[in-house]
Amino acid sequence: MGKSGTKKCGHYSGIGGQAVLEGIMMKNKEEYAVSVRRPDGVIETKKEKYEGVWGGKKLVKLPFIRGVFNFIDSMVLGMRTLTWSAEFYEDEEAQETKADEVLDRVTKGNAEKLLMGLTVAFSVVLAVGIFIALPFGISLLFQNFVHNASLLAILEGLVRLAIFLIYVAAIAAMKDIRRVYQYHGAEHKCINCLEQGRELNVKNVMKSSRLHKRCGTSFLLFVVLISILLFMFIRVDNQLLRLGLRILLIPVVAGISYEVLRLAGRTDNIIINLISRPGLWLQRLTTREPDESMVEVAIASVEAVFDWKAYLKEEFGYEVEEAEDEFPAEGSAL
Repeated sequence: MGKSGTKKCGHYSGIGGQAVLEGIMMKNKEEYAVSVRRPDGVIETKKEKYEGVWGGKKLVKLPFIRGVFNFIDSMVLGMRTLTWSAEFYEDEEAQETKADEVLDRVTKGNAEKLLMGLTVAFSVVLAVGIFIALPFGISLLFQNFVHNASLLAILEGLVRLAIFLIYVAAIAAMKDIRRVYQYHGAEHKCINCLEQGRELNVKNVMKSSRLHKRCGTSFLLFVVLISILLFMFIRVDNQLLRLGLRILLIPVVAGISYEVLRLAGRTDNIIINLISRPGLWLQRLTTREPDESMVEVAIASVEAVFDWKAYLKEEFGYEVEEAEDEFPAEGSAL
C-alpha cells in the first residue's frame, strides 16, 4: 500500500447503500449495484441507473425539501433491490397463480410496480400510526395530570422515542435479522475503509468501524428527536387538529433531519460528533460484525459503481499499486 492520508477525519465519498437478503446494495449518484451471495456461493451483481421517482427535477434537490424526496426514493429503491435479492432464495417450485395472472393483465404488466407502490404506501401509513398517532394517543391519557402543553409534548416525544427504541431492539433480537445486520455492518465498513484513506480489500475493511454517521438508523433517530422539539410549538386545543398538524409536519421533520444527517456525514467537529453520537450508539443494535465472505460481497458492490482507486488518488494523494484479483474470477458475475 502507498502512502496513506494524514488527515484524522474521513473524506466524504458520496457512496451509500443498504443491506439486502444475503447481499448489499451500493449507490453512487444515479448508479446503483446489488451484489448477492447466491445459494451456490457465487457473487452475482446487478448494476443499473436510478434517477429516482421524481426524475432528477431541480425542485427535489433544494435544501430541506430534498430530504423528503430522498427518503421516498430510498424506500422505493430499497424495496426494489430487496425483492431482487430475495428471488435467489425463493422456492423454485412456486408457480404463478391465477390471481397473479389477472393482476398482471389488469395492470398491463405493471403488477410488480403496483404492489411495490402499495407496499411503500402501507409502510408509511403504518409508521405514521405507530410513531405519530400512538404516542399522541398515549400522551392524552396524561392530560388530566399534566396541564403544561410543552411538558405534555415532551412526554409524547419520550413515548415516541421509547416505542422507537423498543422497535429497534425487538427487530435486532430476531435471529433471522442477524445476517442482514451483518451485511449492514459490512456496508459501513467498506465506506469507512475508503473514507479513512485505506485500500479496499478484505483485510482493511475488516479492521474498519461498522458504525457510520450517515446511516439511515441515525436519520430515523434524528426524526424522532427533532419531532420532539418541533411539536412543542404546536399550540392548538382541538385534539384532531393537533394530530393532523403532526402528520402534516412529517415532511418538515424529515427535511430537517436529512440536512442534519448530511452535515454530519461531511463535517467532523466536536458539536457534530456529539449530535451524531446517539445515532452511532443505536447502530450497535442495527449492525453486526460481518465475516470475510460478507465483506467480499460488499466490495463487489462498491467496485461496480465506484472507482475507489481514483478516489484515493484524488482525496489522499497516492496511487494504489495494481495487484492480482483478491477473489477468483468464478466467484463473481457481472
